[in-house]
Amino acid sequence: MEHAFGSQFTVGIEEELLLVDPETHLLTPIAAQVLAAMGAPEATASHEAYAAQIELRSPPSRDAAEAGDALRSARAAARAAGATLMGVGLHPADTDGDSEIVDSERYHRVARMMRGLFARTPEAALHVHVGMPDPQTAIRAFNGLRSHLPLLQALSANSPWWFGRDSGLASARYALVRTYPGRGVPAAFPDFDAYVQATEQTLAAGGIDEYTLLWWDVRPHPKLGTVELREMDAQTSVEDAAALGALVQGLALEGAEARVRHAPPSDAIAMSTFRAARDGLDATILDSGALAPVRQVARATVERVRSQVRELGSDAPLDGIERILATGGGAGRQRAAHERGGMREALDQLVRETSDETARKPAS
Repeated sequence: MEHAFGSQFTVGIEEELLLVDPETHLLTPIAAQVLAAMGAPEATASHEAYAAQIELRSPPSRDAAEAGDALRSARAAARAAGATLMGVGLHPADTDGDSEIVDSERYHRVARMMRGLFARTPEAALHVHVGMPDPQTAIRAFNGLRSHLPLLQALSANSPWWFGRDSGLASARYALVRTYPGRGVPAAFPDFDAYVQATEQTLAAGGIDEYTLLWWDVRPHPKLGTVELREMDAQTSVEDAAALGALVQGLALEGAEARVRHAPPSDAIAMSTFRAARDGLDATILDSGALAPVRQVARATVERVRSQVRELGSDAPLDGIERILATGGGAGRQRAAHERGGMREALDQLVRETSDETARKPAS
């Protein structure tokens, strides 16, 4: 497999944002108009699958603060181009089961593969790429990141609403995307050759020829020379996205430097990740073979990787993890807003936070 590995733990952040009406804050399919008005290169802003969302990207950056600044500038450019943005995993009030798909061969291909599963409300993710110096280091980082999927899911959970009603989960988006094949927690691999062999076999079984159609929760991305942490919910604030980016960057470096001898099985990680998606910051998750509270795991993890993150220059954004814990996370803030003023207040708050117009309030 050809690859582009060769960078030293740079971080890049991709965020999928919903496009909503400026008055009603309901989904509006204007991605083509917004992107045309932005005039930004595809590396900065592009279509996602649905016409009511766009994807904004930072370049490969030295640290998470730099990546966050790039996203902040891209959001400002989108707003100047007429977009009203909403950073959330699922639109809280959408009931449309047949959303408009972007006219692109890639997305038409996915629609042919998924059929009716693709005709649904848009879901929006946050992806973090960490540059890797070589294939074997990428596999070590990948193996290490697998164990942290439950923690990252809990911290990023930002979609409690399911078609206008409370799902009872902190991330209903987590459940929605599990309807696709090629999702979930992959196995650990002893080396890059084993990864290539497993990927080729899976692609052959699916009758597909493009590994980027395997949407694992974390995956090597040889074409970009990165390890990619996927399937976190899109974040309302750039600060939260940068905090998660800094944590992923630190965990990737930690994994790259330490060979994982006893990687948890995929089913164990998946079960713990479901608990994280269900209970968010109140979950107990798998940590070193036992269940522990998310807040305890998060704080211990931050302190453990802080020295690595400081070396990379992402120390300040990493402090945002404590802010996520203190404010209740995205799901907690959405529910608190709904308690104050119903669905309209929840939608208004999401738009305000995404636009950086007001400071975020604690969930309680």
